[in-house]
Amino acid sequence: MANKVKLAVLGAGLIGKRHIGHVFREPEAELIAVVDPTPAAKELAAEHGVRWVSSFAELMKVDRPDGIIVATPNQIHVQNGLESVAAGVPALIEKPIADDLASAERLVEAAEAANVPLLVGHHRRHNPLMKKAKEIIESGQLGRVLVVNAMFWLFKPDDYFDIGWRRQKGAGPVFLNLIHDVDNLRYLFGEVVSVQARESNAVRGNAVEETSVILLEFESGLLATLSVSDSVVAPWSWEMTTGENPVYPKVDESCYVIGGTHGSITIPTLALWKNADKRSWWVPLDKSRIVFDEADPLALQIQQFCKVIRGEEPPLVSGREGLNTLRVISAVKHAARSGELIKL
Repeated sequence: MANKVKLAVLGAGLIGKRHIGHVFREPEAELIAVVDPTPAAKELAAEHGVRWVSSFAELMKVDRPDGIIVATPNQIHVQNGLESVAAGVPALIEKPIADDLASAERLVEAAEAANVPLLVGHHRRHNPLMKKAKEIIESGQLGRVLVVNAMFWLFKPDDYFDIGWRRQKGAGPVFLNLIHDVDNLRYLFGEVVSVQARESNAVRGNAVEETSVILLEFESGLLATLSVSDSVVAPWSWEMTTGENPVYPKVDESCYVIGGTHGSITIPTLALWKNADKRSWWVPLDKSRIVFDEADPLALQIQQFCKVIRGEEPPLVSGREGLNTLRVISAVKHAARSGELIKL
């Protein structure tokens, strides 16, 4: 295209590298810089033939981007986001938008007041799988959805925690991983009204949880149980079941089970279970598999970011949406600490 959208990526860690690769390959975008003070980031920028700078302020002195992707550690998302808003540069901020609610609210309000587009990297909403699941649910095929079970069970090897911030507050699997699942459920079923939770760090003893069990109540009356652990060897997680990220070995299992008065469905396999005639536990169930066109949601997210920057459409996951998902996660952490039922 004649006028490509100029993007810079802040942060060259695991997710930053994926964003860098996707921006570099996106025909509508141009990767102009990698922003990260580390020598590894400098090497990565050289591999892609783009500018390397150590900070957003330094980037603004040499080349103004049309948008930035913030893939820095959670603790500095707000700082980076506020820099972007102050400069009038649209930002796609990796989830969570912040590691505390007050900071997230300050960032979202600043972006809205300045009319600077702010997107949050809940990229699974861009996945055609999720769009198909939402279509099935809203079609009424399941009847009234009453119950959901969502799982994130896998094992993060010990060397994953060699990076210090991953052992610190705000870096546990609830914030880093289960937040995606909560956002998925909000996308499919609407708003959460109450939360209960328990958590444990019994194995590694880090400052963050490694296991948590959660009960969510939605406005519709739907009840959802979510369980997360990064210390068990198991296949039942979005990472393992969807094939979304090729670094994870894919298994033919599901991580969500959704139950309604007229049928049930699993995600990501989209196996639909219904009675052919009379609904009864004594009547055989029919199973069908729903098909959809697969596509990389991170690539689709970059494409949508370009459209937002051009003013062609609103964000699929706005800063406000990211804030509302963070509210649920913050309630989960509060409930786990206090043992109380937390109402939103």
